[in-house]
Amino acid sequence: MKKPFCAGLMLIVCMFIYSCGSEPNQIDLDANRDVVRDFHRIWSDGNVTELEKIISPDFVCHFINEIEWKGIDGAKHSITSHRKIFPDWKEEIVDMVSEGDKVVTRYRSTGTQLGAFEGLDATGIKVTIYETSIYRIADGKIVEQWGFPDALSLKNQLTKK
Repeated sequence: MKKPFCAGLMLIVCMFIYSCGSEPNQIDLDANRDVVRDFHRIWSDGNVTELEKIISPDFVCHFINEIEWKGIDGAKHSITSHRKIFPDWKEEIVDMVSEGDKVVTRYRSTGTQLGAFEGLDATGIKVTIYETSIYRIADGKIVEQWGFPDALSLKNQLTKK
């Protein structure tokens, strides 16, 4: 009688431990989406002092046109220099999908070119392009981004006569 009782008690204890314990690696999809929304907001308002709250120190950004930057300082430099060229740059999220540690956004970017960009002097032209980015989130911060801007559309808009 003692063995079945002990085995049953062990089974109940194990079930209780596994059902009540929270998984330490459980991913909060809402928090991941929020951190990505904040990143787009920073690109739109230029407030790079907030990057430390949402970007990991070992952040790496890869863009399709072989542009890459690293760390918080790299992100600050990229945003600041881009906003010098397009001071009214805005990013509006159109679609957002998240799964696991990844968040994907498709967004509409607009801005007026008031500085030299890729060999083109300031044109004063207001552009609109669509971009897609994939973000990897760890410990509540963005650690990696892969960016896919519609560079051809951007170039075509800036060079139209």
